Parts: sequence; structure tokens; C-alpha cells
Amino acid sequence: MDADVLALVRRSLPKLSAAEARVAETILGDPTLVIDLAINDLAKLCRTSLSTVARFAQTLGYSGYRELRVAVARTVTLAQAQQARFGLDSTTIDPEDEPAAIAAKLAAMEIDAIEKTALAIDAAGIDRVARAVVAARHIDLFGQAASSLTAQDLQLKLSRIGCSVSHSPDPHLAVTTASLRTSDDVAIAFSHSGETLETLRALEVARDAGALVVAVTSVVDSSLALVADVVLLTHAHESPFRMAAMSSRIAQLALVDVLFVRVVQHRGEPVAVPLQLTHDAAAARRRTSPGR
Repeated sequence: MDADVLALVRRSLPKLSAAEARVAETILGDPTLVIDLAINDLAKLCRTSLSTVARFAQTLGYSGYRELRVAVARTVTLAQAQQARFGLDSTTIDPEDEPAAIAAKLAAMEIDAIEKTALAIDAAGIDRVARAVVAARHIDLFGQAASSLTAQDLQLKLSRIGCSVSHSPDPHLAVTTASLRTSDDVAIAFSHSGETLETLRALEVARDAGALVVAVTSVVDSSLALVADVVLLTHAHESPFRMAAMSSRIAQLALVDVLFVRVVQHRGEPVAVPLQLTHDAAAARRRTSPGR
């Protein structure tokens, strides 16, 4: 089950009936209502029936309203604890916020994204991808905009241990290289929404060519996830005052670190040599102070 039930509710909105959507929007507007109200009271507030509220809970994957209440209470408690840790009433960034407030709110959101991604990590999925990467002839990494930065980070890490790996932010080049892959290869695509068309197309081409395809996304039923053999989920909620990917990028980077460590573990002792060689090569290019 999703570590953040409110994120699950947001993702479910497009698939809900009009009556269920009213329940979802009421919960998102004030999650504490679910904690405080009995099912009949919530139904009245949402101008719907008890059966609709129960069906909404089941649509999310819960056995009923009681289990949904427990999940919401857990999510609200974690969010309140995170805000209290930074002395915040809310993590929503306002145009009038001073730098200190911005820093505190971003820190709270990004720590929250890392914690939720870590708590909900798919261990079996991570292991499957790590083993495939170790055995792969070549690894392609796909991602656009901020997700391209995550792909570059994994490219750097894998190249340092001797993996044959590539990433190009050029969507035409990505599709071209994807078309040349075989069952000996792995393709990993990054997209917070799972709906970036260029990334989706590249992964589809890699899949059709025979590669093992992996989606790193925050939306379990996104177009990208539906194409993939393995889906690795991140959990992040961006501020409404969003100017660029922040929490989503941090969550992706955290998952990449977990995957990379697992790859290193499966590779075993041989990674020590390339890691030392790449470290020494970079160290030789660093500027030293006079007299040293």
C-alpha cells in the first residue's frame, strides 16, 4: 500500500466518478476530516451516500473506510511531525516567504520525499533491476528536463564501476539508440509524472527491441509504468508554488543511490579497481595549493 495515502488520492482523481471525486477533494482539502468524522458524517459533508464513501476507500485499495482512516491518520501525523521539526505550520511556499522560511519548507518537503520513497521501496524490484544491470551488455538511461539530471547522475555512477552506459537528453538520439537494443540490454526511464512523451517513446522502442525496460516514476498506473517490465516508485509532492522539480528530483536521486549500492553489492569485489582508477584519474586533475 502507498506510504502516502494523500498522494494516492491525488493520483486516483482522474479515474473517479463524480461522487467519489467529491470525497477525494474533500479529503485533500482537509485530511483531518477523515480522522474526525464517522463515515455517515463524511458522506453528508460530501453530499453522497455511505456506499460511495466505502467504494471510494476500496477503489484506493483499502478494505473499507476504517482502514482508510488509519492510513490518513498515519500520513497526517507524519506530515505534522515533519512540520513541527522545522517549526512550520505549513510546507506550502508562498510568494512572500523569506529565504529562511523557504529553506525550512523545502527541507521538510525533501526529507519527507526521501523518507516516503525509502519506506515504500520495492526490494524485489530493486534487486531485479540491479542484477539485470550487472549482467547487461549495455544500459540506456532516458529522461527529459529535471529527470535528465537524475539519468546523468546514474550514468556517472555506473560508468565509474565499468558499466557500458549512456544517456542523451536528445529525444531523437534516445530513440535511435533504443532501437538497437537486444535482450542483453537494460533501459531505465525517469519521469515523475510518467507521461513525458519523449521518454515514453524511447522506452517503448527499447521494449520492442527486446531490452528489459524499467520505469522510475511516482505514478503507478502512468503510461510509462504500463510499458515497463519493472516499476520503481518514488513518492514526492511538489509545492503549489512550484518553479521546477524539487522534491520529485530528490526522491529520484535517493532511489538511484539505493539502486547503485545494490548494483555494487551484486558486482562484488571487482568494483574496487574501477572505483579507485576513476578516483585517481579525477584527483590528478584537481588544482593543488602552492607548495603542495
